[in-house]
Amino acid sequence: MTVDDTTADETKGFDLARLLAERGGERYELHARHLNHQLPRMLHTIGFDKVYERAEGAYFWDADGQDYLDMLAGFGVMGVGRHHPVVRKALHDVLDASLADLTRFDCQPLPGLLAERLLAHTPHLDRVFFGNSGTEAVETALKFARYATGKPRVLYCVHAFHGLTTGSLSVNGEDGFRDGFAPLLPDTAVPLGDLEALERELRRGDVAALIVEPVQGKGVHEAPPGYLRAAQELLHRHKALLIADEVQTGLGRTGEFFAYQHESGVEPDLVCVAKTLSGGYVPVGATLGKDWIFKKVYSSMDRVLVHSASFGSNAQAMAAGLAVLAVMEDERLVENARVTGDLLRSRLAALVDKYELLHDVRGRGLMIGIEFGKPRSLGLRGRWTMLQAARKGLFAQMVVVPLLQKHRILTQVSGDHLEVIKLIPPLVVGEREVDRFVDAFTAVMDDAHGGGSLMWDFGRTLVKQAVANR
Repeated sequence: MTVDDTTADETKGFDLARLLAERGGERYELHARHLNHQLPRMLHTIGFDKVYERAEGAYFWDADGQDYLDMLAGFGVMGVGRHHPVVRKALHDVLDASLADLTRFDCQPLPGLLAERLLAHTPHLDRVFFGNSGTEAVETALKFARYATGKPRVLYCVHAFHGLTTGSLSVNGEDGFRDGFAPLLPDTAVPLGDLEALERELRRGDVAALIVEPVQGKGVHEAPPGYLRAAQELLHRHKALLIADEVQTGLGRTGEFFAYQHESGVEPDLVCVAKTLSGGYVPVGATLGKDWIFKKVYSSMDRVLVHSASFGSNAQAMAAGLAVLAVMEDERLVENARVTGDLLRSRLAALVDKYELLHDVRGRGLMIGIEFGKPRSLGLRGRWTMLQAARKGLFAQMVVVPLLQKHRILTQVSGDHLEVIKLIPPLVVGEREVDRFVDAFTAVMDDAHGGGSLMWDFGRTLVKQAVANR
C-alpha cells in the first residue's frame, strides 16, 4: 500500500462538507448543550442568533445572500479581513510542504524569519517569544518582567483588559472578570494618565513593571499625551519596566504599526502582540523584548525550556504571520487605517451636536469609541433614566441591535456597564464602508431621538431582562 493509498483509506470516514451539511443547522442547540450555554441564550435574547454562511474581507453573507458589514473583526482578530487570499495561499503552501514541524530539537526557519520581520518595526527590541494567544503573550511579559527585575508586583491601569488567564487576570482592571477567581497575584491598579499614583507605587520598591494599553479597549480611552514617555522615565528611574500591551492596538490598528509609536521617545521594554498576526486562521501570540531581559530569563542551557509553549512557533502560525505582514505592507494597511479611521471618526464627530444622546466620538485609526450620555430634553431624559435604573449600558445595546437587525452591520458594546460602542473593523475597509456605517448610525439615532417605537420597545425588553437577572 502506498502512502497515498494509506492517506485515502485513513480519511475516507471523515467528510467535513458532509458533516456540516448534515448537522450545521444544529449549531445553536449543540452550543447550548455542550459549550457555554449562556452564549446562545444571550444571542437569542438580543436577536443576534444569525446563521452566516460565508465571509470575505469585511463582510458576511447569510443563506439568502444578504451581506453584513463587519465592524467587529472578531474582536480585532480579522485585521486583514476574512479569508485573505495571500494568507490562505501561505497556509496551503506550508501544509503542502510537509515540514518537520515541532520536533522540539531543531531550529526551523519560519520562526526566525517572522521574528526578524516583527522586530524591524520596533528596532529598539531584539528578541521574540512566540506563544498561542494575547493572554499568553501577556503572561510571558509578566513572568519575564518579574524575573528580570527580581521584583514581584506589576502595576496596571484602571479599566485595563489584558486577558483572562490567572496572571493576566491579575492585571485586569474590570471587577466583573475578576470576581470569584481570587486569590490572584498581588498587583495594583493605577489610573491611566496619573503619574503621581504611578510614582507613589514605585517608591515602595517592589514594582517589576507597568503594563498599559496605549488605547484601552474597554471604553476606548487613549493614554494622555506625554504619559507613556513620562511613565517610562519614572519606571526606569526605579529599575522597573514598561510593558506595552499591543494585542488589540498593534499591527496597524491605530494608524501606526504599534500604537505607542504615536508618541515620540517611547521605547517599551516588552511588547505583547496577537490578534491580527494570526490572519484570522491560526492562534498566535508574540512577546517582543530587549536582549538583556531574554538573556536573564534564559541565562544558561539548564534554563533553555524554563518558559516555552507546546504549539508556539508552529509552522502554520508562522506562515500566517509572515503572510499578514506582507499583506499589510503591500496593501498599505497601516496608512489605510489612519486615513479611513480619520474619515470615519470625523464624520461621526460631526453628529455630536445633532444628537443629544450622542456625547463623544474618540479613538485613533480604526479603533473608535462612540459614547452615549444623558440627554437634555425631558422626554428622552425619562427614557434614559429608566434604562440606567435597570442597568447601565442598555442604551448602547439598543443601538447595536438595530444596526444589525435593520442595517446588517455587526458592532459591539465596548464593555460591561458602558454606554460606549467600539468600532474595530478589518483594516481593509474604505470609504464605501464608512458611508454605509454613518448612514445606518444616523438612521438609528434619528429613530432614537424621534421616539421610534421599535427601538424603545426593545429597550423595555432589555429592562425586563436586566431586572430578571438581578
